[in-house]
Amino acid sequence: MPESQLTDTVLMVRPVRFQTNPQTADSNAFQGQSDLPPGEQQDEALVEFEGLVAALRADGINVIVVDDTAQPHTPDSVFPNNWISFHADGRVVLYPMEAENRRSERRLDVLDVLNYPASEIVDLSPHESEGHFLEGTGSLVLDRAHRVAYACLSSRTHLDPLGDFAQRMGYEIVAFDAVDRDGLPVYHTNVVMSVGEELAVVCDAAIPRDDQRAAVLGRLEATGHEVLLIDYDQLEAFAGNMLELRTSHGERTVAMSRRAHASLRDAQQERLAQNGRTIVVDIDTIEDSAGGSVRCMLAEIHWPAATG
Repeated sequence: MPESQLTDTVLMVRPVRFQTNPQTADSNAFQGQSDLPPGEQQDEALVEFEGLVAALRADGINVIVVDDTAQPHTPDSVFPNNWISFHADGRVVLYPMEAENRRSERRLDVLDVLNYPASEIVDLSPHESEGHFLEGTGSLVLDRAHRVAYACLSSRTHLDPLGDFAQRMGYEIVAFDAVDRDGLPVYHTNVVMSVGEELAVVCDAAIPRDDQRAAVLGRLEATGHEVLLIDYDQLEAFAGNMLELRTSHGERTVAMSRRAHASLRDAQQERLAQNGRTIVVDIDTIEDSAGGSVRCMLAEIHWPAATG
């Protein structure tokens, strides 16, 4: 039986010492835009975090919140999707992270908090010892229903762990290069694209090779997806970093930041609205400081069928 693309449950990690992470600055051109001192970054990020939790819950999404710990210092812990993913067969995947201070985000006690009935822990983190990384559903944009994983290669997304994931989890890989308007690699695939149940959002301009662009768009078309194209301005506003979910009432909804939503043209906003509801929240400080947006803050929990 195919896995559902959408879930109504997400894991979020409440920040304790959020701030711009110097260990990730070299590979993420989107971060470090805030002039706030670290303490104020944390204060503002916490307000934005709680706002997103409230907006999701109000729209019928089950949000399970786990508190970060003060030690060790994990400034990017608000982005749990980079270190863990949950799958409908009960498997849980742990991922290799590029920044050393992000590796401490991996916490198996989270499974106890969730009471998640894991059938297997697929631990890819040993790839770190070889200098190879694959940062969860930041590096991977998963089409769970069709077992396709889209991945743009960067210093955070390498072929060896990508192949390991594909073999162990039974996914077809569509790998490609993606660059920003200055020609630098985009650090995560989920900045370039998002795949929902029927609608996919892609910044095609960020894929410079014609053959790779055709492969991405062609695979999306072959799996029945309509593609909504966005441009570089919209990519930089995190319009590609949205996540489609299903509410407790069975309706589709897309969560995204206010900055991302505002960057879309009227016709694009209308197309999103036709696809489902929209959850729009202001997370300017998190985006400016850490260079990630709403999708990065949400680790989807797909429960094994027998438990719901």
